[in-house]
Amino acid sequence: MKRTHLPLNALRAFDAAARDLSFTPAADELGVSPAARGHKIRSLEDVLGVVLFRRTSKGLELTDEAEAG
Repeated sequence: MKRTHLPLNALRAFDAAARDLSFTPAADELGVSPAARGHKIRSLEDVLGVVLFRRTSKGLELTDEAEAG
């Protein structure tokens, strides 16, 4: 069985964004630009093959896949 290593910085970006359901504080917490934070989360989504956040009129929500993980 082949193991895939998850990118640690991408996991940190996901954790920070998921706690507040906001990308801006996550970027501030991590000391990166919002674009860099977005890149990290997209890279994690690519590795996992799922979308982790959905944008709504009320802000961000975790997808079912993100909540299950």
